[in-house]
Amino acid sequence: MELLLLCVIIFLLNVSDFSSAITYNKGDMEQSFACASQGFPQKNEIIKLYLSSDDLKIQCFFQSESVFTAKEFLSIFTSGGLAPSLGIINSTYSGIFHFNLTLFSDRVYWLINIPREHITKNTDVAAVEEWLVRITLQHGLNIYTTEGTLLDSVREPILQWHLGSVMTKNDVRKLYPHVVDLTVTKCPCANDVALLGFILNATLDGVYIGLSFSGFWNYDNTTWYNLTDMIYSQVGEEHTELSVVDMVLTNHFLVILTSLGLFISGDLRYPSSSVLTFSRADFCGFERVDYVKGKLWYNERCFANREHFEVDYVTITFERNRTLSEASSCFYSKEPFLEWLPCLPHISKGAKTIPSTVITFLVDQEHSSGIYLFQNQVWLSIDGGNTFDFLADFHDDIIKNTYHSFYTSDIAFVSQSGNVYLTKAGLEQYSKIGSISDKIFTLYYDHMGFIHKLTPDRFEAGGSLAAFGNFRGIFGQAPDMGFETALAPQHITLNEMIFYAYVPANEPKDSIHTKQFNNIHFGKEIHSRKTGTAYIREILQHNRPEGFLSSVIAEVIDPFGIEEASESSCLSSSLSINQTGHFSYKLTLQLQTPGIISSFQDSDIEKTVVIPGYSSFLITSILDDKNALAIATMPERVPTNRIFPKDSWFLYNFGQKNGRTWKIHSKPCNYWFQQHDDSLSLNVLKYIDLGKSHTFKVKLIPHTKGIQILEAPLLTVIVGSPTLLEVKAEGAFDDTDSYTLEISAASKGLRQGSTSLALIARGASTECFVTTMVPILKSSCSYLKSMHHVPSTSITLEHWISGIHKDKQGFNQIKTLPVNYRPPSNMGIAIPLTDNFYHADPSKPIPRNLFPKSKKSGKFKQCANVSTREECNCTQDQKLSHAVAFSDCREKVPRFKFPVTQYPISLEIHSEDGRIPLESPYLVTVTEVNERRNWKLKHTVPETVSKLKFYLEPILHAQVYNPSGLNLSIKGSELFHFRVSVVPGVTFCNLVEEFQIYVDEAPLPFPGHTLIAVAAAVMLGGLIFITFMFQLRNIHPWNVFRRLFRRNKVNFSNFNANQPTH
Repeated sequence: MELLLLCVIIFLLNVSDFSSAITYNKGDMEQSFACASQGFPQKNEIIKLYLSSDDLKIQCFFQSESVFTAKEFLSIFTSGGLAPSLGIINSTYSGIFHFNLTLFSDRVYWLINIPREHITKNTDVAAVEEWLVRITLQHGLNIYTTEGTLLDSVREPILQWHLGSVMTKNDVRKLYPHVVDLTVTKCPCANDVALLGFILNATLDGVYIGLSFSGFWNYDNTTWYNLTDMIYSQVGEEHTELSVVDMVLTNHFLVILTSLGLFISGDLRYPSSSVLTFSRADFCGFERVDYVKGKLWYNERCFANREHFEVDYVTITFERNRTLSEASSCFYSKEPFLEWLPCLPHISKGAKTIPSTVITFLVDQEHSSGIYLFQNQVWLSIDGGNTFDFLADFHDDIIKNTYHSFYTSDIAFVSQSGNVYLTKAGLEQYSKIGSISDKIFTLYYDHMGFIHKLTPDRFEAGGSLAAFGNFRGIFGQAPDMGFETALAPQHITLNEMIFYAYVPANEPKDSIHTKQFNNIHFGKEIHSRKTGTAYIREILQHNRPEGFLSSVIAEVIDPFGIEEASESSCLSSSLSINQTGHFSYKLTLQLQTPGIISSFQDSDIEKTVVIPGYSSFLITSILDDKNALAIATMPERVPTNRIFPKDSWFLYNFGQKNGRTWKIHSKPCNYWFQQHDDSLSLNVLKYIDLGKSHTFKVKLIPHTKGIQILEAPLLTVIVGSPTLLEVKAEGAFDDTDSYTLEISAASKGLRQGSTSLALIARGASTECFVTTMVPILKSSCSYLKSMHHVPSTSITLEHWISGIHKDKQGFNQIKTLPVNYRPPSNMGIAIPLTDNFYHADPSKPIPRNLFPKSKKSGKFKQCANVSTREECNCTQDQKLSHAVAFSDCREKVPRFKFPVTQYPISLEIHSEDGRIPLESPYLVTVTEVNERRNWKLKHTVPETVSKLKFYLEPILHAQVYNPSGLNLSIKGSELFHFRVSVVPGVTFCNLVEEFQIYVDEAPLPFPGHTLIAVAAAVMLGGLIFITFMFQLRNIHPWNVFRRLFRRNKVNFSNFNANQPTH
């Protein structure tokens, strides 16, 4: 046991990363933990967690070779006070939760139970981000970090519907022979939620779509739907050859292009029935032959917590030229996709025409413009389509499909021949990652950036769990990106070389490009079969020298091995060089040591003679044992009339005559990306309010061997909408050649909008998991920003629920309102005129409802159209809410003794940046929502506030107050409900807060007290007047009373004496 403990401690020291910042690209991420929220976790499975309406219960165990070993590790970690922590992260939120440290019985797993409301209190159906979960053995140490996802299945829109009739596995298998292609689309906010559609041949009609909520990791977890009847209900069953053509799943709608038209679903956020319905969009003049060649285009953006300026656009293009009667062959629309407009602008008479066929059209919301592409090549734009840079030319191997991952910035291209290429957003390089032999397939990136190959009958994940986000699981080993020709190396310096690619003089023009360096080789490494590696820094295209039409400048990482005399006997002789033509040279051997065999051989063809300080020579043919023909890499530096003794010249073998001796592969990841922001998300979303700013800080750490670090910025900053925010960037190198970049973004004006901020490591390899960070900046109000009233007395939740919280004098500071309570009006306590009920219960009578005006007022909100309070479905939060919208649910309110004097109205602004008091330059208005009076406010009015009050009050038609030192006095009784609103112009937010005060033990309200005083005075005055009149008339009421009393007493005695006896 002690030995195991020692091993564990040593191992933890080796794997621990004590930096609080998140560092990417440090190597393959291992799956140290197996976790599940449904059932028992399975070993070596990606972590997929699901949040339902119940609490989130997660079981995790430490993955080891055996259960016994895992149990021992678990015991050691627990006894050492170590337990996993769970980080839940999206672009705006990060929360840390800790697993139970205590183990029960002989359990081999950790357990955590998180109430749903601790993660999110929302349950409405809406586009919501899928969370990234990060599990570590100890928070802050990054030990055994394992990542996965958490999906809110309650709120995800598409998961609340049945797309059609559910199909069985046998039904799906019957479709396989008719499938000719596949199309896939995914939810913009939750990429694990995706749809797969079967494109059918003419032998079968139908629309068949598979829905996955787990990123297509398991074929059996896909639910298949038959939508055929729904489509035919729109177009009529007389039509045939129905099939899916393309699909797009936006934030709120599903758009399906079929061979019989374009169909748009209803809004996915509002399930009105269990089965999803569609409507058909009409395009005049377009028939089935056009629809089957149509294509949908969608600029994927997640609109969780959507702003008013954010909207989805979808485009449809047809592969045909428009006719004179047709508006366009390209149309676009924004949600709800009811009106479709032509992409191409109207061309006035005499104006220059543009092509009528649009291949691609994407709406760029940051620039309010469209991006047009009319060519088959791949071009890169980093300014929203204003300019393009050439990236790749695939010649006859045309690219037919592209796929992308927003999380990792991967962009994959698939050609007609099945070759797959990869680039990263913003990088000016790309790589070949493999090829796919399946005739029918599509690619798909899940939420964590894993690439998947989908075929009709199986799914394959593109990465083992030990290779996070990698694609080797599908494509195997990295392909060789070399080409079939010889290279001629030329030394420039000790650590820098030029490699010339040889093109024979008789090479056909159509195949010359196959023997040249091109853009795919930029940033790659040349590897020699013998030894040696060089990093390609630059691609050159040229016409001279003869035989070399392209070359690369490369930095030597590991020296290349040269030929030995045992491999090329010519090295044992001296060498002379003579020019035999404009570009050809004869190499002649002169034997230095008698008796040694030294000659040129056929195997020396395509080897390169290297003479330090002079041009290199590629041997093209052997004339005889002593002479060979060669071409020079640098004709101007050819040494003539000189003899070079042996050991002063060398041979490199980069030929391909007897099998290519060199290869080109992607460079291993050469940078670590470290994020210093407080958010743990790669693509963080930050809100910048009016007059505010935000600062980002990232570090790029070189992780290379022998590569020179140039003193030039390693990160490129690209602002999507430069006019929206004031963005400044400052970068610097430190002593370790790490590059730190600090970016500040500040509010620029009253304009609201969003912009991307791309931080691109241009020199990074495509092998890196992270090469680009894309924070999204919104010049807007954060949905997390709110204003809160800080009560003068803090009351715990337990006391609110019990309804009892007494002060030192025994006064209960909580008032439980009567059922169906309405506050008094200015006409009196018995005449409420407000529409707001408190503590509503439709089954109980309504008090204070005698007067006609009171009967006409009062309207239930949450309790409308129900018969009992239970049916109002009031949550605990609603019962404690001060908002007038939930007044039906409000049962208890703060209670104060009459009178309330100088009550401090303390206000705070809560946001993701913390809490700050509300003070100048903020100004507020205060109203009583039930239009009650008998209250007044007192505040300080500095000169600046006075000027603003004078300007704003006529515009707002309300009193404006300084929130600093704001005090409230109340002379009335019962419930007062106040609303405080921040005056617009200082923030984009509509900051509103409400609070309530119940004033109790008040004296009788006016005119009760006055009437009693007047009545008492009148009675007292009347009594004095009557006494005076009696004295004036000499009337003595007391004597009269006594005589009357005596007379009655005598009569009573006589009455008793006359009673008969029995």
